[in-house]
Amino acid sequence: MPDYILHNYFRSTTSVRVRIALAMKGIEYHYKGYSLLPNEHKSEAYLKLNPQGLVPSLEIDGKTVLTQSMAILEYLDEIHPTSALLPSDAVGRARVRSLSQIISVDVHPVNNLRILRYLENEFGADGEAKKAWFQEWAHAGCKALETRLAGDIETGKFCHGDTPTMADICVYAQMFNNDRFGMAMDAYPQILRIQSECAKLPAFQAGAPMNQPDAT
Repeated sequence: MPDYILHNYFRSTTSVRVRIALAMKGIEYHYKGYSLLPNEHKSEAYLKLNPQGLVPSLEIDGKTVLTQSMAILEYLDEIHPTSALLPSDAVGRARVRSLSQIISVDVHPVNNLRILRYLENEFGADGEAKKAWFQEWAHAGCKALETRLAGDIETGKFCHGDTPTMADICVYAQMFNNDRFGMAMDAYPQILRIQSECAKLPAFQAGAPMNQPDAT
């Protein structure tokens, strides 16, 4: 098995995604934590690994570095097919990717740390303004996701059927940010139900922010 180093931050939801996938597949890895608040991810050494200066990055055998959490998840699924993060059929894979991207493409990128910092530094947004910004886009995504989950016959115990997929990983990780920003989730019973099911699983527990060595 390749030697993996995961460069990540305990509270980064994109890092949560990769940690869960590694745990689901039973893959051992070396944990390298970076504190984002003092910009450890912007150091010269880290920028050589990932020119974007974002986490996570997955280093493989000291030679290859993969970036972008969703690309890392798909790589892991191809190289380590058990437990699968995507269904075996093309339509199912497309559905799971679509559900995943509601979070990973439409919600997370406009609400991550660098965006919130920009709102503060360039527009003077205070804590309440940043909270309102976060909730606006998180609610938009959750409303669409809830509608899909409630209306699709493919929804089961989890987002797609009765085993967790990439979509469940994205939903579970996003819920930590939703909680941090005080977002009421009562209008989203399907999401809450799936989050609760995920929280029971050891792999999801292993990836959770509070269970990481750099958690503070």
